[in-house]
Amino acid sequence: MGESSSITRLREELARRARGRCEYCLATDAYSATVFQIEHVHPMSRGGSSALENLAYACTACNVHKACRIDALDPISQERVPLFNPRIDSWTAHFRWDGDGARLAGNTPAGRATVEALQLNHRGRVRMRQVLQTMGEHPPAL
Repeated sequence: MGESSSITRLREELARRARGRCEYCLATDAYSATVFQIEHVHPMSRGGSSALENLAYACTACNVHKACRIDALDPISQERVPLFNPRIDSWTAHFRWDGDGARLAGNTPAGRATVEALQLNHRGRVRMRQVLQTMGEHPPAL
């Protein structure tokens, strides 16, 4: 059974706003084996809404690992901090491409917590970035 036309339009609007990239890991939807998802930055189960300002375009991996979380432990301080919020936070303030450009590093407690919680450096994700580098498709222009 297909998706309703209103959900399809919303997904297309989010994809345009995100320039076809996951708003957390910056993976491109052009090479994804799965359809990117509509992610609630502040989950509905925690009082969030489906208003556009609370929605993000997310790859399946980021959406699944984020789930209903809004915070996580910073691996350095071991303090609970808010996760990166793509609606209000600057990606470049919180993250950078590290090493050979295929791994993400957190610049801030929220960035570090998000890298860990969303498993942004999972082996498969790093390998996909390495393949995309050979094609000149990674890292993305910010």
